[in-house]
Amino acid sequence: MPRSWASKNKSDMAKQKVDIEAQCAAILKDVKAGVFKPVYLLMGDEPYYPELVCQAIIDNCVDEASKDFNETICFGADVNAGQVVTEARRFPMMAERQLVVVKEAQMMKDLEKVAVYCEDPLDSTVLVLLLHKASADKRKSLYKSVMKTGVVLDSPAVRDYEIANWIIRYYAGRGLRIDPDAAALLGESAGTDLGTIAVETDKLLKNLPEGATRVQVEDIEKNVGVSRQFSIFELTRELSYKHSEKALKIASHIGSAAKFAMPMAVSALHTHFYRILRYGALLAENPNPGPEEKASVLGVSPFFFREYDAAVRNYPLKRAMAVISLLCEYDYLGKGGDGSAATPDELLVELTAKILNC
Repeated sequence: MPRSWASKNKSDMAKQKVDIEAQCAAILKDVKAGVFKPVYLLMGDEPYYPELVCQAIIDNCVDEASKDFNETICFGADVNAGQVVTEARRFPMMAERQLVVVKEAQMMKDLEKVAVYCEDPLDSTVLVLLLHKASADKRKSLYKSVMKTGVVLDSPAVRDYEIANWIIRYYAGRGLRIDPDAAALLGESAGTDLGTIAVETDKLLKNLPEGATRVQVEDIEKNVGVSRQFSIFELTRELSYKHSEKALKIASHIGSAAKFAMPMAVSALHTHFYRILRYGALLAENPNPGPEEKASVLGVSPFFFREYDAAVRNYPLKRAMAVISLLCEYDYLGKGGDGSAATPDELLVELTAKILNC
């Protein structure tokens, strides 16, 4: 893998995430200052940012006293384009503006027809089209017209390998410093659902000592209900160092859990070993990369560099490729392929043993 491609690919992905966060922050700043666009198209695979912006608009657009007359909130399954356009073309009653919000707008069978209004919207109406885990077709009129007259917020899904860094940034934005291993553990527990992470964070903050600004692994274990000792996060760590006994013990414990799903475990392991493979490719071209270059390829905090330095020694390129091949095989088996009768815990222990022997 050419180093330049690896660095550019990681940089592009990081830029995409920074852009959506920055765009959301800019919109929220305007909304809280009373500055509104006539139309908002809020969409994307990750609903956290669209819903955050939508709620901020609802909270700030219309005075509480005039909401009964000048605020309409409906759902896409209950309305059609004609009704939405009619409502949007109504003038506010004794107020500067009115608000029309269509939640789950992807459920409208004729959503595209709202483009007629969006091409020439009223300045006295704020129209919000909120799509849940869906996007408007960028080739069609609705998207193009909102791009000209309003705001489009397109929120892409956060990948599993990006989630720990997202959590660190999110906590920093709330005036907190979360340790990288704590962020990784929270990410493993909550997955890539940003809304779930926000909810878990709110719960955690209520239980932190007053004035606390640092979040550690112990805080996540205590308040989120996940144990570092028996987690995929810890399994990947023990595999990195080839601590066979610990790795096999963790695999057995994880695999026997009631909510265990083999495909999710394989996905996490694949992410880990793909990083090792990329790092090995980088070292093959440049034996002494700097911290920025390491971070670009690995996509992790410098806190984890030591672990990956050990992992790349234990799994040089050919071994890392062999592990990834194994993971593809066990992903198939874990989904019931080949008629395997092995239980999930047996499969995970067997996979762990084979990885350790690579």
